[in-house]
Amino acid sequence: MNSILAHTHSGLRWVVLGLMIYALLNAFRKKETYEKSDRLLNMFTMVSLHIQLVLGLVLYFISSKVSFVEGWMKSPSLRFYGMEHISLMIIAIVLVTIGHGKAKRASESAKKHRTIALYYSFALLLILASIPWPFRNLGAGWF
Repeated sequence: MNSILAHTHSGLRWVVLGLMIYALLNAFRKKETYEKSDRLLNMFTMVSLHIQLVLGLVLYFISSKVSFVEGWMKSPSLRFYGMEHISLMIIAIVLVTIGHGKAKRASESAKKHRTIALYYSFALLLILASIPWPFRNLGAGWF
């Protein structure tokens, strides 16, 4: 079960990153109108991040990569998975959720696109910084 969840969580990251990048490119195009397709794209991006959060929280409590043994803060891998990864990802998801809500309530189309561009950009930076990329030697692969 742990392996299936870990692979699902890891593979779904590519869907989330693709949606984030697509939503950002869409927001930076600064179209004259904020259409239903824009709203749906931003909503699906937010929902995919929330699904990742649920999978990640389950993994947080059952994975052997998260262990609060004595000296866990001195171990880069245990510190990353036990504190850094989850903290930055939650902050990123909060930013996306706030950005989506503010864009939904904005009155002008340009302001909606700017809001999405701002909040999703910061969230994407946090997500990219907190993914356990293989070159960081944290025991994770590309999938």
